[in-house]
Amino acid sequence: MVIFQFGLEQLIQWRYGAMGVFCLLLITCGARTRNSTCLLFGTVLFVLLMLQA
Repeated sequence: MVIFQFGLEQLIQWRYGAMGVFCLLLITCGARTRNSTCLLFGTVLFVLLMLQA
């Protein structure tokens, strides 16, 4: 699981830069703490970032 998470983080950082890693961090923190605001904000930012690229 750790290897998968590290690989996913590297892929996102390579493709979307630091903002992609920030979005992934927001999504992860929101899912772990069950904070829907953090999860939604991270998801929306990531989708907007994907649409821009």
